[in-house]
Amino acid sequence: MTLPEDLVRRAMFALDPETAHGLTIRALGVLPRRAPPPGDPRLAVSAFGLRFPNPVGLAAGFDKNAGVPDAMLGYGFGFVEVGTVTPRPQPGNPKPRIFRLTEDRAVINRLGFNNEGHAAAPARLLARLRGGAAPGGVVGVNIGANKDAADRTADYVAGVRAFADVASYFTVNISSPNTPGLRDLQHEAALDDLLARVLEARDAVAASGGARRPVLLKIAPDLSLAELDGVVAACRRRGVDGMIVSNTTVARPDSLKNRTAAKESGGLSGAPLLEPSTRMLANAWLRVEGAFPLVGVGGVDDTASALRKIRAGATLVQLYTGMIYRGPGVAAAICQGLAQHLQRTGETLAAQVGADAEAEAKAAA
Repeated sequence: MTLPEDLVRRAMFALDPETAHGLTIRALGVLPRRAPPPGDPRLAVSAFGLRFPNPVGLAAGFDKNAGVPDAMLGYGFGFVEVGTVTPRPQPGNPKPRIFRLTEDRAVINRLGFNNEGHAAAPARLLARLRGGAAPGGVVGVNIGANKDAADRTADYVAGVRAFADVASYFTVNISSPNTPGLRDLQHEAALDDLLARVLEARDAVAASGGARRPVLLKIAPDLSLAELDGVVAACRRRGVDGMIVSNTTVARPDSLKNRTAAKESGGLSGAPLLEPSTRMLANAWLRVEGAFPLVGVGGVDDTASALRKIRAGATLVQLYTGMIYRGPGVAAAICQGLAQHLQRTGETLAAQVGADAEAEAKAAA
């Protein structure tokens, strides 16, 4: 982190987290746009039918309303995922709803899918493409359901239709802990129906002349292995394009130093999530058996943690909380470290994927 970035971080940490986040988004929206840094060809990844300049992505949650994806691509992220976006705007849960655990390099949030809805984000992404702003940049859309939806699956179908022309890929988010009952959609029977309807909508768009966008499923790190078996079985049966492992956790590890903040309800993200999310990733990789690629999320904030995800089975990785503590240059720093690792070992990035999956999974036993 450079001195100016460190000073900005200190100033932001003097504010409450949600105020700091809002100011950051507004600043990124008016600052001159950076051109993405030159890509190292050794880090390029092909997955889901898409080409990524590097494997390090920005997870959903930072740019909920698709306001600044190109600004973040300019900081060296290989892809950006916007959202979660629901059909109708919703304010989310009462404030305060974000809590820093600075000593733990972690955050607890119970935002509850606060966003401006389908009316706003697709228009911004369309303007981005029509304006010629980095049209080659990979920008995925994380879709969700309104808290009071009578048919939550219908909300996901609506998301596919709303963003069909502007999303590089879709992420079906059924794993946030902050919408009551949402994680019930991870049960195999409910998930099978959800995926069938979402993929049918995606294919209908393609049949009518639109692009066939990849559909990924984002799961929780708190599943049992039996529940993971059911999730993977449904995903393989229905032919999803990939899985993202994982969302935040409702668990509170004994290792947390900030015991006061740890009492807050919501999803825990950041460094303490590295261990459980990586174990879940490794177990998912062993069960998927190469049927589709995985994206590893949870605790990524440096080259070592990114490489650990890759060796546990991730073709791509994502981060968000790591950027809060390491600054916006974290993606470029990780990519530099990965390139140095490949130079030192003489191996390819693809050869790393899953190399330690069995050991990581055994460590969970």
